[in-house]
Amino acid sequence: MKRLLCIAALLMPVGGAHGATPPIPCPGTNTFEMKYCAGKSLEKSSTLLRQKITTQQYTQWSETTRTLCEAAYASYKDGTIYPQLVAGCDDHLNRALLKDFQPLEK
Repeated sequence: MKRLLCIAALLMPVGGAHGATPPIPCPGTNTFEMKYCAGKSLEKSSTLLRQKITTQQYTQWSETTRTLCEAAYASYKDGTIYPQLVAGCDDHLNRALLKDFQPLEK
């Protein structure tokens, strides 16, 4: 009986083991968090932009802005901040284009 209780105790989940991970605070306080936040912001602006333009236009836009942003930050290519800089640049350009759509909607 003791063995059965020991086995049952070992199989029980430890409190907090299945808890949700806390959300990452944006803009973040370290490189990992900043990359995550830049990616989430880019994801949001990309989703909004896809609603405004055709798939072909979005593909062409994203390829062009990615190329330009990679060129703008080429000197940081070997650094840990490079992906964050490129994502931030892409996001900034997406949001600049989205602003141009606003006057047309009003």
